Amino acid sequence: MRLPSGVVTVCAVVLNSGVGLAASPPSQQTQAASPQLPPGVSATLWRVSVPQGSEPTPERVALGEKLFRDKRLSVDNTVACMTCHEPELGFTDGKPLSEGVKQQKVARNSPTVLNALFNATQFWDGRAATLEDQAKLPILNPREMGMPDADTVMKKVRGIPEYVTDFQKVFGREPTFDDLATAIAAFERMQFSGDARFDKFIAGDSKALTASEKNGWALFNGKARCNSCHAGNAVSPLFSDQKFHNIGVAAHKQDFVTLARKGVQVVRAGDEKQIDELALNSEFSELGRFLVTRQENDVGSFKTPTLRNVGITGPYMHDGSLATLWDVMDHYNKGGVANPYLDGGMQRLGLTEPEIDDLVAFLFTLTDSKFDKLNKEQLAKQRARKNTRPERDTAIAMGKKGNLGDIAPNPDLAEKNPADLGFYGSVTPAPVIPAVKQR
Repeated sequence: MRLPSGVVTVCAVVLNSGVGLAASPPSQQTQAASPQLPPGVSATLWRVSVPQGSEPTPERVALGEKLFRDKRLSVDNTVACMTCHEPELGFTDGKPLSEGVKQQKVARNSPTVLNALFNATQFWDGRAATLEDQAKLPILNPREMGMPDADTVMKKVRGIPEYVTDFQKVFGREPTFDDLATAIAAFERMQFSGDARFDKFIAGDSKALTASEKNGWALFNGKARCNSCHAGNAVSPLFSDQKFHNIGVAAHKQDFVTLARKGVQVVRAGDEKQIDELALNSEFSELGRFLVTRQENDVGSFKTPTLRNVGITGPYMHDGSLATLWDVMDHYNKGGVANPYLDGGMQRLGLTEPEIDDLVAFLFTLTDSKFDKLNKEQLAKQRARKNTRPERDTAIAMGKKGNLGDIAPNPDLAEKNPADLGFYGSVTPAPVIPAVKQR
């Protein structure tokens, strides 16, 4: 199979950096050094994000990509992991809601795989702790890849001669479901991204951003309050606090209060299996993190997504209901949609149209340079829809009606590299000073 050029490059990086240890049996492998990383991703963070024993060796990565692209992992050979996470689209599918086997709509928007290795939890509701756990669940989801159970998956994989050979070579044994997930996770751990124009700006190139984009960055950290949940810094390069918030998205299209009340009753009376099924395959999916933790203060909460590559990974929000970043800004500008579980940090922002334009311009600077062409296409496509703004409500955003909190103060828009202010410094560990021996 012909590998895409980006993956070939990644594998070459792994080989050149000394990550590759596949010639040795798994039991003899040791923790690998980090590969060559882009400026927005620190080597220290990469090392702490890769569990010991789960290092992405070239052989694991190659097998993982093969599995990632293989539709034979689905019940009817029509859907692969790549169906919802296309590498050429920033590892998303560009649809509001993804489609699984038999053209079934899934309950949530497809999040990007890029930089997923840095996520504290996986999925919009955080129900998987590791990439390995995440890799298994879509294969077994009846709406996604539709396989009934792990045994059926592995019976099918063991019936494919090339995989029997591949797994023996990589893991030294016949295919297992755990090894399948390990290989897919290894491939996903190599999909890091951080070479954006913003990174060049932070590194000291003041001309990397336009005046509008710099104003957008100032608004991001000031009046727009984006950094409350999407702060970007050296130890958090994803622009995500990795926490869960109810920002009212699920409340703008249904009687959310009634839905939440029913959900609480089900959780109190239902069994684990029933609750898991509700989380994935019913209207109760809109209750988000609550169906994982069973805590009422998590009703309607979803994980703060990364803003890395946000320009090319729309539509936005857990349900893909916001088509453009202008729509996203409109949603926040009016303080979200009121509901009893709305995050306390939500408030009207009072952003003007030029300020929203600057914020959107800044967000498009977070796209990795390898997606420059797609980023420009998406910016043009979104800008063309600028006059179609279903979430826009200027009266609420400007405090002329409603009661959703105070309008945020204006930020200091003076142009200054945030790195100079300590917003985005180095994470290079301080040198270890040897202890002085006591005489």
